[in-house]
Amino acid sequence: MLKSSSPTPGNGASARVPRTRDTRRGAPPPPPAPNRAAAAIALVKSSSLPALVQKELEHSILAGELPAGSKLNEAAIADRLGVSRGPVREAFRALEESGLVRLEKNRGVFVRLISVEEADEIYELRAVLDEFVGRRLAQAITHAQVRELRARVDQMERAAASGDVDGYLVTNVEFHDRLVELSGNAKLLGMYRRLVNELHLFRRASLAQSGVLPVSTREHRNIVDKIAARQPAAAGRALHDHVMASRERMHRSKAPAASAAATSKSPSRKLR
Repeated sequence: MLKSSSPTPGNGASARVPRTRDTRRGAPPPPPAPNRAAAAIALVKSSSLPALVQKELEHSILAGELPAGSKLNEAAIADRLGVSRGPVREAFRALEESGLVRLEKNRGVFVRLISVEEADEIYELRAVLDEFVGRRLAQAITHAQVRELRARVDQMERAAASGDVDGYLVTNVEFHDRLVELSGNAKLLGMYRRLVNELHLFRRASLAQSGVLPVSTREHRNIVDKIAARQPAAAGRALHDHVMASRERMHRSKAPAASAAATSKSPSRKLR
């Protein structure tokens, strides 16, 4: 519980407030300086507690702090975040709807783990949706929105230049989310966000491959160029090709692990 304290003046006298240079009568007192407690209270007032818990867990999952396949302990999370179990339970349900966790009856809650085959299907569906988004944006984009998109690509370029894979991933996800948001289709946005969340396990591994970040940045810049040029077919194709290229990068990132697994399972040859 937060408590506010004030200095107690000595000898029962009231504390004197020093005069400022502004001695005009009726001048309003200066506003109180913001503090962390006030900021925290404002955040809680603007968001429900389950939503705050959901946001914290979502961040931990997307950052890899809660790995795919791991079990989430309701009591432990409630204790760590300093909340009751109710908001955690509600957050679990919201995370299931967004595709980040799965709820198994009598077993618990697990961070979603998808197969490469399922990831392939998601990439194919994403490619179709992104092509639609590209065509639609190229017909209605404004100059201000183009500037915003170019600024986002500049952010990706800086992250790529410094080798910041995590920073690049965050900006990359925000870029694509913003494209769908600008398309103005709320139903599509909800569906798209779920698909993106389900792919979180693979996306970081794909981008972490040597030489991928500069290539991905060029693809994003080409997408914005085609949208800005108001070329619907070219913009749609650029987004479609980018998603399918991302799928190929996902397969390349999984290839070494698959090869190592195959080698470990193969019988060793006996020396004669």
